[in-house]
Amino acid sequence: MIDESFFSPSPSSITGHEKKSTTTISSVHSDILLNNILTRLDGPTLASTGCASTELYTLSTQQKLWSDICHAEWPSTTHPHIHHIISSFPDGPRSFFSDAFPLLVPSSDPPKLQNYHRHEIRSSPGELISAVDIHYKDEIIYSKVQTTETLSGWFQYSPFRIYLLDPKFVVPTEIRFDNDSCRNLAECLKLSWIVIDPTGRRAANLSSFGAVSVQQHWLTGEIELKFATIMASGGGNRDELAESEIVVTCGGSSGGELHVTEVSLKMQDMDGSNLSGKDSLVILKNGMVNGKRIAAKEDAGKKRYEEYLRIKKEREERKLRREGRLDAICISLAVLVCSGLCMLAWFW
Repeated sequence: MIDESFFSPSPSSITGHEKKSTTTISSVHSDILLNNILTRLDGPTLASTGCASTELYTLSTQQKLWSDICHAEWPSTTHPHIHHIISSFPDGPRSFFSDAFPLLVPSSDPPKLQNYHRHEIRSSPGELISAVDIHYKDEIIYSKVQTTETLSGWFQYSPFRIYLLDPKFVVPTEIRFDNDSCRNLAECLKLSWIVIDPTGRRAANLSSFGAVSVQQHWLTGEIELKFATIMASGGGNRDELAESEIVVTCGGSSGGELHVTEVSLKMQDMDGSNLSGKDSLVILKNGMVNGKRIAAKEDAGKKRYEEYLRIKKEREERKLRREGRLDAICISLAVLVCSGLCMLAWFW
């Protein structure tokens, strides 16, 4: 969980600031502070401002401020269904922002998957809601809310995957598709994929915000951008991880504009195998409840992904060494057995 001090001032900090700035704060009418100053702040700045004094804390926790911030940050939250669910969170949109804005990283002490299955699967949501927004140079180019049911056998035992676009449907944009598109998309395309548990009233952002890899197909020219978040797999080992992989595929239209052809999400283990809906749901809920949240800094998601690739490579190398030793032992045993049989046949 993100540190609550990010949203709640300590008594000492309030007292200290009040001694120095009581006159200044009290001289400004609360309506001016609320309507002319606090409405201009983004989420992290508004949270920090609330630590300055008790008066600012009271003003900065008003739900309309946080609702407007959520709508500005994620246009998908204006959807009536999402708006209703957010209002049911413990502190409304403020709680939702604290869940969805920071970067999600694995807990340093993850619970074991089997224990989590036993204690938490009964309260698993009957549906999982995705609120997705794609921005290019701070302009929204795609926004969608999609509900995925989670109780059917098809979902539970099939590979977990969510597609937002029908194969025959594309999202047109006004962005030019040219030789610089690959570099421009890598730098300027930002994605947010918030998964919401309406039953547990928790949320998490599964995107790295910026792409962790960008590849262009040599034949079709289509550009594939990958966004990822690394979570604890539930094995009880901090090095046992799972990857939520979001893929955005873009191509060029006959008019020379860029269009989006695919937006999808899947879950994989460290061997690259697709996880089932049942296991993915447990990992996602574990991430929402127990996952650690850190400030979303530039390239933080990409650096975390590169660290994951390093851990994954080291794991594969250890596995190969173990298999190599096992092969050597098997070969040695086979040679000994063959030698013994040959000697037995010779003396017989």
